[in-house]
Amino acid sequence: MRGRPKLFTSYVAESQLFPTRIQKVLVVVGIIVLVLMPFDLPVISQIPIVRFLGDNIWLRLVNRMLIFTIAALGLNILSGLAGQVSLGHAFFMGSGAYTAVMLGGKGSANLWGWGLPIWIWLPASGVVAALVGIAVAPAAVRVRGLYLGIATLGLVFIGLHLSRVFPEIAGPGALGRKWPRMQFRLWKEEDPLVDFSRDGDWFWFEVSKNQKTYLLLLALTVVAAVVAANIARTRTGRAFSAIRERDVAAEIMGVPEFRYKTMAFAISSFYAGVAGALLAVLAGQVPPESWGLLLSIQFIAILLIGGIGRVSGALMGTFFVVLSPRFIEEVIDWMKEQVDAGGIFSGVFDTLISTGDGDGGLLAISETALGYPLPASALDELVYGLLIVVFLLFEPLGLYGIWMKVRNYWKGWPFSY
Repeated sequence: MRGRPKLFTSYVAESQLFPTRIQKVLVVVGIIVLVLMPFDLPVISQIPIVRFLGDNIWLRLVNRMLIFTIAALGLNILSGLAGQVSLGHAFFMGSGAYTAVMLGGKGSANLWGWGLPIWIWLPASGVVAALVGIAVAPAAVRVRGLYLGIATLGLVFIGLHLSRVFPEIAGPGALGRKWPRMQFRLWKEEDPLVDFSRDGDWFWFEVSKNQKTYLLLLALTVVAAVVAANIARTRTGRAFSAIRERDVAAEIMGVPEFRYKTMAFAISSFYAGVAGALLAVLAGQVPPESWGLLLSIQFIAILLIGGIGRVSGALMGTFFVVLSPRFIEEVIDWMKEQVDAGGIFSGVFDTLISTGDGDGGLLAISETALGYPLPASALDELVYGLLIVVFLLFEPLGLYGIWMKVRNYWKGWPFSY
């Protein structure tokens, strides 16, 4: 109702995903901006953050962020919505990735591959990962809390062992194997209908491969986010929330704990399988060690930093965790330029970075500056660890909680109460 946006006259109107008109308008405008972001348009270029993220140098990193978003949304359903601790998300991503390479990759005397099109191997990667999640669920639902985390952690090491046992699927241990290209074919014809892996023309303008891939991944991410947000509003989502709050009480109230925990593992694994296939295809060649514990910890950091249990928290956490290493590199490069140019803060920056042996500094940005100075590449892990500790202690809702406080403050301004 005009002038009273929070006055709902029906339950259907109140339970909408975007109940107010301003929210609907902002979502539509946001999607339009995201679709046009990689293209050099005067209107879009006026937005600072869109301008540099749309550059070809950053676009590949943004594509990786979109894939991580899909995987984070899946883990958010399992851990944030259903309350099940999981450290084995990388295992389910690897299951989807190797399903994709076995169905869509090229076979040889030493490698298995059927060369099927993307519309087969991409959904199949999610389905197979979901089946693996269903197979693991009966053992996982028997334990809770820390024990469940340790049980799912064992899956990561099982996956690494299986990659060595089956080199026909995983390829050589140190190199891995090549994944199929991101191309759309009806079957196995020579020329694809749409080739996302090469530059080309779309309609009347030139489009690079990164721009094509971005549009595809953006569409998949939007679908995954809408589905994840709607799951939380369904009967299944309410059952997940009841199990998260108190599983014993939920079962006494009639919620079948085993069935819904298995369903949570299946849905989360489906998201992880699709994301793992897309991540491997984007990289081109991935060694088996990439699906290790560090990858699982990254998704834990995404949820804790962004805000566990919220779709918007998963989106903000992914944006921060995936793009922050590049931002840190840009800041360190800028500090080095200031030191070389003798800027106003050159003395301060000179004590922080080390460009050679014996010149002091805490961060080593040169290959010769090894030993005592901390490598700049290790700063990412320090930032992740510190942020996890800080958010757990002071803001358990993560970036989403900070956004809620800022929004509520301006809603009540200038009245502090």
